[in-house]
Amino acid sequence: MTPEFSEQAGVGVHDALQRLWTPHRLSYVQGAGKADGDEPAGCPFCRVVELSDSDGLIIARGAEVFALLNLYPYNPGHLMVLPYRHVADYSELTVTETAELAAFTQRAMKVARHVAAPHGFNIGMNQGVVAGAGIAAHLHQHVVPRWGGDANFMPVIGHTKVLPQLLGETRQLLADGWKAVD
Repeated sequence: MTPEFSEQAGVGVHDALQRLWTPHRLSYVQGAGKADGDEPAGCPFCRVVELSDSDGLIIARGAEVFALLNLYPYNPGHLMVLPYRHVADYSELTVTETAELAAFTQRAMKVARHVAAPHGFNIGMNQGVVAGAGIAAHLHQHVVPRWGGDANFMPVIGHTKVLPQLLGETRQLLADGWKAVD
């Protein structure tokens, strides 16, 4: 039986979809906290390193790069590896930054396998706004753990992502795992 669609007084056409309201994401949609231009002073990634690890969702710090939990994760355990230096393009990294970024990415995968046993990963960088970078002015590599069946009905049908753990708890789990894994 097909639901009937009717014009609602001044609010558009009813589409028979249920709504899950997520007002906490409004700041993300509106771009709050995103880089203000290309300068380090306006960059949230440059500012976050001044915070404590727990306040900044930082998992680990190296000499050239650091790893932090994504504030708006695609999946549980979605983290990013970034150079401290405010640089936009992968080709602008120094040899030592590139080596440590690669080593941190490998370690992030080992840590995620140790603490959460994902079946695979999406790893990559979006270079430039046109390529999908939310904060294009500061290079960051995504490490997204994936599990078989994680593209279930909620994101596919309901356009909603279900995250089973608070970000602070996920950060602590990964930070502890970072110390435990070689």
